[in-house]
Amino acid sequence: MTPELTILTLAALWQVVHFAIFSVTAQMQVGSKYAASPRDTPRSLTGTAGRAQRAMNNHFEGLILFAIATLTLTYADKTGSTTAMLTTLYLGARLLYLPAYLLGWAPWRSLIWFLGFGATVALLILALI
Repeated sequence: MTPELTILTLAALWQVVHFAIFSVTAQMQVGSKYAASPRDTPRSLTGTAGRAQRAMNNHFEGLILFAIATLTLTYADKTGSTTAMLTTLYLGARLLYLPAYLLGWAPWRSLIWFLGFGATVALLILALI
């Protein structure tokens, strides 16, 4: 397996961690009875649970673009040291983004997000050239 595909798999597993943190913090906020219900009446999450939900959704959004870039590069046989470095940068940024969001590290959270997004854009451009 290429380093890029390994990092893509690790990023997907990181999404599982996001989901677990969101699930636990949301259930702590709304209670197990509501969590097990059909949730016909929506509830807004606040505090850590709300931040965990937003961070999870943000990672889903970023992971789609990252997966497209990684898979395209792999199938086109355009991987190398630059793409391995960029995928590592993406994963490192995503690993930092979750605690940055949960702990409210402003403005660092936005800078961390931008590093990961920039790495993804660079990968997409490399896939085209």
